[in-house]
Amino acid sequence: MSAFVSAIIVAAGGSVRMGIADSKQFIPLLSRPSIEYTLKAFQNSYLIKEIIVVCREQDMDRINNIIDENSFSKVKKLVAGGTSRAESVRNGINAASCKTEYFAIHDGARPLVTIEEIERVVESAFETGAATLGTSVKDTIKIVDGFNNIENTPLRSQLRAVQTPQVFEKDLYKFALENAGDDAVNFTDDCSLIENMGGEVRVVKGSEENIKLTTPIDIIIAESILKERNRYENR
Repeated sequence: MSAFVSAIIVAAGGSVRMGIADSKQFIPLLSRPSIEYTLKAFQNSYLIKEIIVVCREQDMDRINNIIDENSFSKVKKLVAGGTSRAESVRNGINAASCKTEYFAIHDGARPLVTIEEIERVVESAFETGAATLGTSVKDTIKIVDGFNNIENTPLRSQLRAVQTPQVFEKDLYKFALENAGDDAVNFTDDCSLIENMGGEVRVVKGSEENIKLTTPIDIIIAESILKERNRYENR
């Protein structure tokens, strides 16, 4: 019997860079709200035992309708987000079951994650205690100073573009969150909390299709990927 994994879907952010007034969770992708794809992947993973959705209070009714319409039975709670991502994640993990042994923390605005990717990174976390999806970097990356002058060039072979889900053993993650204290708001992802206390996080091969909806071009890319997946499934 596998460990009890609670998926924390962080869907409480705004849409400033997307340039829309509505939440990114409701952006239509092939006429379906984007968060529906996110929830479906976690619902259909046998390793995920429950789903907690962290969202804006004004979005709860609409998300509940999506949950009911699709019979997403693993969604156990909707909780309000906080003023920062770290606070939103904290609200989510505090709402998780007392049976929880691992947290799988995922951006709600990454609707193209697959069941296979979820299970690959969860299984890695079972072995190591902490794991994340990530992809190799294609472009040469430069580090610049405050005046936008290049300071140095890190080795591309050592760089990874980190994605979600990021999966952690429960006690390890809670300790890392407490260890960070008020500085937790300054960390851009959950892996950084583990790194901050000297811990290690395994990077598991992800997919370039697991994009985050951030700017309008991402909607075009996401729909193109979904159309291709539909063609493949219907062959």
